[in-house]
Amino acid sequence: MKIAIYGSRRQDAHLAVLESFLRSLDEAGHEVVMHPKIYRYLMALMPTALKCVRRVLPDASEACADMALSIGGDGTFLRTAEWIGAAGTPIAGVNTGHLGYLTATGIGGLASLTAAFENGMLSTCTRSLIELCSPHVDIWPYALNEVALLKSETAAMINVAAAVDGVPLADYRVDGMLVSTPTGSTAYNLSVGGPIVQPTAPVWVLSPVAAHSLSMRPVVLNDSSVLTLTPSSRSPHVRLSLDGRGVTLDTGTQLSLRRAPFGVKMLQPRGYDFAATLREKLHWGED
Repeated sequence: MKIAIYGSRRQDAHLAVLESFLRSLDEAGHEVVMHPKIYRYLMALMPTALKCVRRVLPDASEACADMALSIGGDGTFLRTAEWIGAAGTPIAGVNTGHLGYLTATGIGGLASLTAAFENGMLSTCTRSLIELCSPHVDIWPYALNEVALLKSETAAMINVAAAVDGVPLADYRVDGMLVSTPTGSTAYNLSVGGPIVQPTAPVWVLSPVAAHSLSMRPVVLNDSSVLTLTPSSRSPHVRLSLDGRGVTLDTGTQLSLRRAPFGVKMLQPRGYDFAATLREKLHWGED
């Protein structure tokens, strides 16, 4: 089996587990494709454990891996999704971070993940992505969590003209606007008062950041719609972020958002339940 591995470099507390896991992959005859960032980190600490690594790739979209492992927190999972791209490789998140909404397995379950995958003990859930269409954006134009349009750090508020399928919706006077997927509803969207959405719902959430009018409320849209956002401001620039990957845009740049033609396949233990995850992560029901 071919396994793609992406991970953060903050793994000092888990080095023994990672070394044992990598040695077990080699003993089992698995082939590993690894991102250069974690490869260099581990090579400096455990070079003899990396015999199973056959290729080190900055882009795994053509690696033809059977499964991918994301070792870190939710931010690491987002970067793993970018690394995999449109290849459709299912990703299992191993949580060594904090909340871990996207990482259903703890570090203690790492050793059993490959066997669970081979034995059909993991289920696959496809999460939707937002595609940003603009000739002015030269980063990976997809977001698993959210697209954020924000004012410059010291600038005045921005006005964002939003239209749905060409029909004007509202002019938002805000510090920023978020367009979140259901997956991203528990991320930035949640912190600005947006609703939590079941991950498989075919919707987006349009949420204002620090709206300058109480009538400007979050709106839930069908994700088959094309959403257009056009910012204006006294400042000549605004900030655009896709899952934390930021660029500066000229004020007045029109952005078109639509559902991406592919999704991210997430591997989860059978029996995984979104409601149970919310109770655990948000401490609902605790005294």
